[in-house]
Amino acid sequence: MRKHLRELLTRAIEKAAKGGELNSSELPPLLLEPPKQREFGDLSTNVAMLWAKSAKKPPRAIAETILKNIDDPDGVLARREIAGPGFLNFTFAPKFYFAQLRALASGEQVALDIGHGERVQVEFASVNPTGPLHVGHGRVAVIGDVLARLHQAAGFAVEREYYVNDAGNQMENLGRSILARYREAFGEIVEFPADGYPGDYVKDIAAEIKRQHSDKFLRDGDVGFFREYGGRALLDTIRAQLRDFGIEFDVFFSEKAMRERGEVIQAMDALRARGLLYAADGAEWYRSTQFGDDKDRTVVKSDGELTYFASDIAYHRNKYERGFHKLINVWGADHHGYVPRLKAAMQGLGFDPETLRVVLVQMVQLTRGGEPVRMGKRSGEFVALEDVLAEVGRDAARFFFLMRKSDSHLDFDLDLAKRQSSDNPVFYVQYAHARVSSIFEQAAKSGIALDGLEGAPVERLELAEELELIRSMIQFNDVLEESVRELEPHRLVFYLLDLAGQFHRYYNRTRVILEDVDLSRARLLLIENVQKTVRRSLGILGVDAPMKMAARPEAELV
Repeated sequence: MRKHLRELLTRAIEKAAKGGELNSSELPPLLLEPPKQREFGDLSTNVAMLWAKSAKKPPRAIAETILKNIDDPDGVLARREIAGPGFLNFTFAPKFYFAQLRALASGEQVALDIGHGERVQVEFASVNPTGPLHVGHGRVAVIGDVLARLHQAAGFAVEREYYVNDAGNQMENLGRSILARYREAFGEIVEFPADGYPGDYVKDIAAEIKRQHSDKFLRDGDVGFFREYGGRALLDTIRAQLRDFGIEFDVFFSEKAMRERGEVIQAMDALRARGLLYAADGAEWYRSTQFGDDKDRTVVKSDGELTYFASDIAYHRNKYERGFHKLINVWGADHHGYVPRLKAAMQGLGFDPETLRVVLVQMVQLTRGGEPVRMGKRSGEFVALEDVLAEVGRDAARFFFLMRKSDSHLDFDLDLAKRQSSDNPVFYVQYAHARVSSIFEQAAKSGIALDGLEGAPVERLELAEELELIRSMIQFNDVLEESVRELEPHRLVFYLLDLAGQFHRYYNRTRVILEDVDLSRARLLLIENVQKTVRRSLGILGVDAPMKMAARPEAELV
């Protein structure tokens, strides 16, 4: 819808400029958004108001000029008007909706391609392999995965990457924790490390080492072995948990291997060569304030050890050198202050910091009956993702994690996620898909021919609800583009809930299968494409689109 109107307006503006009616040298962005009130039309733009200053004309005069030069020979615009100080409001004619429905039905609708094959890397769910994934990691993981799926659907070449933080003190603490539990397994009384990992999963790893190696490591207490063994075991666990969650990665990138290749030192040398490192207080600092950060940052400590920031600089330098046009990092919200310094580092290395986008994800609170809950003991101090998946299933978990903007706190109602009624958002959407299948079964039993539905007389779809359903379906590409541009996957969830709601209300008020065969076929074509749109949207979210539901809803869906 936006694409069509943008083309009409662009031609009108070019025509007005060529005729000398408007100065187009400083044309502002042509933003098209739905008006806040539906009665004002389908799409609105404030381009005339934005253009007024440079054009040195009143906004309404510019708006009138644009309207006058719109060439719409097919009559797809039913109404075009100026509102307020110079807004342009447009309403599409039913014939436009019918043409778009036919294009959907025949597969002729052009898929969104704003990426044109550009390479995008999405790095997400990257945690130290020191424990299984918890529920907060789950939200980060699904948001990252769906951002990758959105970009693929919009024509980008996407690579998913997991950065394995397998170097540093956390891994050393893991090794000492497993060693302590290993010794305890032989009856020794051991003081557990104060900064160790207390979860039962550490005992499980220690027990497996005992089973494989008996008491081989009791005497020498080689922390290095326990660190490496534990890191590998937990990374395997994380891979399996992500796979159960419907997530696969193209690359697992090891921080340890990067350090061993000397890439961190090379990155520091590159910054020194640019004059961006300096010595102070026995340490070495990056001139981060030169690029907008609030203070300079340490990259080499006074004892000569490289900081985590130094590793992150090298890692992102490596990303850019692999030829990605756009980098997307999905991080927990506690990394908020880290974003400016990383962008500053990339700018210092000569990369465009605007091509690095960081999505911050807030915490998840699990609730049951409105009360916070804790689940399981294997994890230590957090709720394991696998416990949530075991209780509510993958579809509900993915859908619920996406139901709020990523930087907003999320209350996850476990009871609601399992409920089979219209109160449960994922059930509500999936049932719309299954309900269409049921209607088609009834139509076949009624003897209505279901082949060649794309030739059905769509002009018979005269109800306002029918036109609204078409309008919603043809907005799919607009929603997809917005979700990609703003890095906000929740927009697609909101779209789906709205589309499913429109369909359920339409079904409850309108008979699809009638004695009037032509009208029946037109309505079947309509709901078949609702089903296709729901299925495509759920596919991007990584949620199944069932043809049948396991149970009837507890309450009628409205």
